Amino acid sequence: MNKSLGSLSVQQLLAAAKLKEKIHSLEKKLEGIFGSAGESASTPTPKKKFKMSAAARAKISAAAKKRWAKVKGTKPAAAAPKARRKMSAAAKAKLSAKLKLAWARRKAAKP
Repeated sequence: MNKSLGSLSVQQLLAAAKLKEKIHSLEKKLEGIFGSAGESASTPTPKKKFKMSAAARAKISAAAKKRWAKVKGTKPAAAAPKARRKMSAAAKAKLSAKLKLAWARRKAAKP
């Protein structure tokens, strides 16, 4: 049944066409007997979209939030991160002087 059309022989294709015609004629006969019942069985009717009220959405949202709160549990609030220590003016000046000296040496070493 998983054969492609290219791999089928001419006889097999003709037999398939005859079967298809026979199925079509039988479906027409069924349609004549039951009305359009045969047609409705092959094509499903589209479902109506369900519109949820705002109140129902709010209830579902509240329940979901309640479940997540239970899962997460009540954890103590994380302590605020420590404030970064500020460098004193003297330390900044000392570091600046060291870097200037290092850059001067590097510049002098360049050919």
